[in-house]
Amino acid sequence: MKKRIIDLRDKVPILDIVSYGRGGKSLTPAQKEHIALTVRRVPEVMVKVSGGARTVAGVERHMDYIGREGRLGLEADTGEHLDGKGFERHLTEDWDLDLEAHERQTERSIRGRKPPKLVHNIIFSMPPGTPSDKVLRAVRKFALNEWQLKHRYAMALHTDDDHPHVHVVVKSMSEQGKRLNIKKATLRAWRQQFAANLRELGVAANATERAVRGETRTHRSDGAWRAVNREGSTLIQERERRILRECGEGRPTIGAGEEKLKNTRDAVLDGWQGLSARLEADGDYELGSRIDSFVAQMPPAKTEKRLLIERSRAATRTR
Repeated sequence: MKKRIIDLRDKVPILDIVSYGRGGKSLTPAQKEHIALTVRRVPEVMVKVSGGARTVAGVERHMDYIGREGRLGLEADTGEHLDGKGFERHLTEDWDLDLEAHERQTERSIRGRKPPKLVHNIIFSMPPGTPSDKVLRAVRKFALNEWQLKHRYAMALHTDDDHPHVHVVVKSMSEQGKRLNIKKATLRAWRQQFAANLRELGVAANATERAVRGETRTHRSDGAWRAVNREGSTLIQERERRILRECGEGRPTIGAGEEKLKNTRDAVLDGWQGLSARLEADGDYELGSRIDSFVAQMPPAKTEKRLLIERSRAATRTR
């Protein structure tokens, strides 16, 4: 599986420590606040597009799943709570998804391409311990500001695991006929707004890229995540055996992913160090010192492959 490592040279991160550390105008209070939230390791929000559906049946299956087959139901953009048997059919009919699906299917079949998604499935999540009612209120406010009178949507709060999270189904085509395209910049903006909404409710929340925080965990698709966590996954076991076999035979184990990860970490360290020096030059010694402590506590930048090899060697020494 190809790793996707955040590369600060290819896009502007939410917390642009590289630009902040170059000098020029003084940092704004908002920029300093974001830096302080990050170095204090305030809990990070998560906003993730978990997929979508191209058919009405697919939309209804997902609504039925997040609505717990009608037992939990969904909160509609009208404020109405829909539950019970067949609640998902009421929503798809109200959103005119059957008409749109027919039009799009006909249009795309002529061109020989897949029909576009009828809806986007999005998850808003917070770490364990966050009040679930405030997570829901923050998502409600976000949805009102972002989609009200434009894209139809419905949501459900789930509290059946440690991370309180809200599933949101958003109709791709707006009432004005404009399609919702979710890009990386879109998700960055959504994370910032979600975090701001939580802070207004008194919940400590932040939105910063993993690489800037010194984390090296890479993003996985839903399918890849389930494969890794599935007990007895033959795909994962075979991959681990292959890596350890190559290591035992003395073959090179450093790949392009590890080199890219190192380059990203170097850029992050340079950015933080430049920012610390700039703040101290401006007389903000406390925040500069916090940055130095934050950088000193960053874990080493290692890929999953490198961690697997190190764990294997440690186990061998123990035996």
